[in-house]
Amino acid sequence: MRKKEEIDFAKIFKGKKIPIVVLDERWHQLFPDYDKPAQVKVLENKLNELMKQQGKLTNDLKDLKKLKKQLMGEIITHMDVSDSKEGKMKEKKLDQNQRLIREIGEKIKDSENQLIDLPYQIKAANEELIIESTAICYKRLSDNTEKIAEISQWVQSIREQLKVKILDKQDKEIKNTEIYNYMHDMLGPELLQELDEDIKKGK
Repeated sequence: MRKKEEIDFAKIFKGKKIPIVVLDERWHQLFPDYDKPAQVKVLENKLNELMKQQGKLTNDLKDLKKLKKQLMGEIITHMDVSDSKEGKMKEKKLDQNQRLIREIGEKIKDSENQLIDLPYQIKAANEELIIESTAICYKRLSDNTEKIAEISQWVQSIREQLKVKILDKQDKEIKNTEIYNYMHDMLGPELLQELDEDIKKGK
């Protein structure tokens, strides 16, 4: 496996369509909060903030357009101004609404401009996060592969030792049976039993 330093992750991901990393539950399983590298946290927060900003701007834009429509409707109802007291109030309200509509128009324009740029910022932030995440995952894969090889070697060594121990155990069991049979034939069962009991008492 090539070293992490030898791989240009930025080049690999450039121009590729990548899903939003923080919306994938599997990514959160790979990087749980208790085991999340500091740089991943920084990039994750950056991406989350941009997405929140996009959501807020989208909602604000809807509200601003709704308010502008409402004010435009009020302007139509207050168009019939006159020199009367009521007419002057309508004129004041008309001027106020026109000023508000201009202000809202500026805010709408500003929000729309930000919303045009935000997807590119989100894409860039998401790319940064996937590059860092992939580099870490690749390092973990490399480390785990090395560790697996070490463990496999250890298991193989233990298996060989176990085989030797089993054979040694079997050999000693056979010898014990041979010794016991010989003593049984030589001493007889009663004397052998007495000897066994004395040995047990002496332990």
